[in-house]
Amino acid sequence: MHIVIPDDYQNVIRSLDCFATLSGHQVSLYHDAVDDVQVLAERFADADALVLTRERTRIDEALLARLPKLKLISQTGKVSSHLDMDACTRHGVAVMEGRGSPIAPAELTWALIINARRQLFPAMRAMYAGQWQVNLGQRLAGQTLGIWGYGKIGQRLARYAQAFEMSVLIWGSEASRQAALADGHRAASSRAAFFAEADVLSLHLRLVEATRHLVTAADLALMKPSALLVNTSRAELIAPGALLEALNKGRPGFAALDVFEQEPLVDIDHTLLRHPGVLCTPHLGYVEREGYELYFGDAFANVRAFFAGEDCALANPQVIAKT
Repeated sequence: MHIVIPDDYQNVIRSLDCFATLSGHQVSLYHDAVDDVQVLAERFADADALVLTRERTRIDEALLARLPKLKLISQTGKVSSHLDMDACTRHGVAVMEGRGSPIAPAELTWALIINARRQLFPAMRAMYAGQWQVNLGQRLAGQTLGIWGYGKIGQRLARYAQAFEMSVLIWGSEASRQAALADGHRAASSRAAFFAEADVLSLHLRLVEATRHLVTAADLALMKPSALLVNTSRAELIAPGALLEALNKGRPGFAALDVFEQEPLVDIDHTLLRHPGVLCTPHLGYVEREGYELYFGDAFANVRAFFAGEDCALANPQVIAKT
């Protein structure tokens, strides 16, 4: 088989233990970020299988129409909007997905919260420039952490918050609110109260049509001038332009972001990167070694199982696979 793996930005996939399971197959890896259909079609032309890193590469009708040999897309983690599933099915391309883990994204979220609250990045940047103690941060103890979405990541964050002597306020579905109450946390009395009361507000929702642009400018305007908004989920959860507008108006006063509407974000003059109230990281939530071993271990196992003719759970079981 010829297996193509795009978007290995750090050139680390060959270093994973699980990569050895592809021994005996032709594997092509690419380390840049490309969205040009012509270039992708040339790179994928001879591929029997693609292994995708989360949503880094978009696979749509225009690209699939130029890949007659492609039989399988093995997705790390869950399928999302970057994959046109109907087009995959029409072109006879089976899709398999893997698992995720809440550990790395929860840890990254907490690292952002601590860094943003204590204002570590500007303090460190100043120190490397020869300055000493240029700012004054805030402690977490006594503040309220608002979590929208009480799933595996949200639950883990709530436990972190308790260890740091923060109170926890939950918003989300009725099931989420009830689960939070059962765990000894507070459920916000309303959406407005949730945004108004949180000192640190972290979003942990899946991006689907129902959640796209769910957070509005009106929501953000309710936040405290001292509040911090954290988004390590998806940028599209927030209405376009709403966060920057809110920051410029001073409510909330701060944001910590790991996700952006256009990725990779490499424009050093981008408004968010230049904003004094914003801390940015390059979508690192899931990017750590143990997480990669899980994601790619599953993806490689799915490739082997599919081409071995084993009974596989497909994300598009109605597909008529190519022979």
